[in-house]
Amino acid sequence: MKNKELYKKAKALQKTIVFPEAGFSDRTLEAVKIIQKKGIAKPILIGDESALILRDKSLINFQIINPKTFQNREEMVNRLYEKRKAKGMTKEQAEELALDPYYFATLLVDAGMADGMVAGAEASTANTVRPALQVIKAKQKGGIVSSCFIMFGKNKFLKDKCLILSDCGVMIHPDENELYQIACQSVETYKSLGFNDPKVAFLSFSTKGSAEDASIDVVRKAYEMFKKTNIPCDGELQFDAAMVENVAKHKAPESPLKGDANILIFPDLNSGNICYKAMQYMGGVNAIGPILQGLNKPVNDLSRGCTVEDIVTVTAVTALQTVKEEK
Repeated sequence: MKNKELYKKAKALQKTIVFPEAGFSDRTLEAVKIIQKKGIAKPILIGDESALILRDKSLINFQIINPKTFQNREEMVNRLYEKRKAKGMTKEQAEELALDPYYFATLLVDAGMADGMVAGAEASTANTVRPALQVIKAKQKGGIVSSCFIMFGKNKFLKDKCLILSDCGVMIHPDENELYQIACQSVETYKSLGFNDPKVAFLSFSTKGSAEDASIDVVRKAYEMFKKTNIPCDGELQFDAAMVENVAKHKAPESPLKGDANILIFPDLNSGNICYKAMQYMGGVNAIGPILQGLNKPVNDLSRGCTVEDIVTVTAVTALQTVKEEK
């Protein structure tokens, strides 16, 4: 998979993506210029219009919305109040919180004024995830919101393969039902990128009973639930049994994956987060995310170490995620 392939797919959709950090993030501003120039999406910048244009005259060609002066501000406040009043939020608190760029941008998405949101270059994951959970919420009642990283790039091992690693950013200790949901959501993400050959591996430090532990039982139960979907899958598998054909022949000769998994489901956040960073920095693989999964509408987080290109790529992925929602 290459960035330009994602950009081409996103360009055909012409989605509107909002950027709450435009008012204080140089990387975001550089990214939105590329996004608009290449036609990858239609950016909305959140911030003070006069200050932004004074800072960079080229921004006069962008749609900029100031939460303080927005003509539909009262609608945004009421929307937030209605969603949170059962949790004790007052109208005054809603008025104040609606000025927060992350909440305001999320409200634009919820109201259908933007198709998706990209943030996180300048703040922790909580700044992006909390408003999304409170305003946009999960697709399914009682369902979870998880995350994945999209891993791709040319190296000796991965070649041109695209991998989904889940969950590496949100769910700390998922139980078997949550692991099952993470796997289902990850397949959706994989397909949204234009791929139709999901192969799901439920990872562990054990392969097919080579070890015993309560944590392995959770993985086994999740696999048993997921295999009823008839999507190619296997578990429990060690990383090498899931990803290396020669190893799979010895450790899991009956595995339908045959060492060619492309969606890796980790038993907990520790293992997932460590693995993606190791692959990124030691393996020289591109890591895009965390991409949020399971929300009613797409909101995506960025790593604070992200590059301008990462922001552009996550924007393209966000645009592609809207397609599933429309079906």
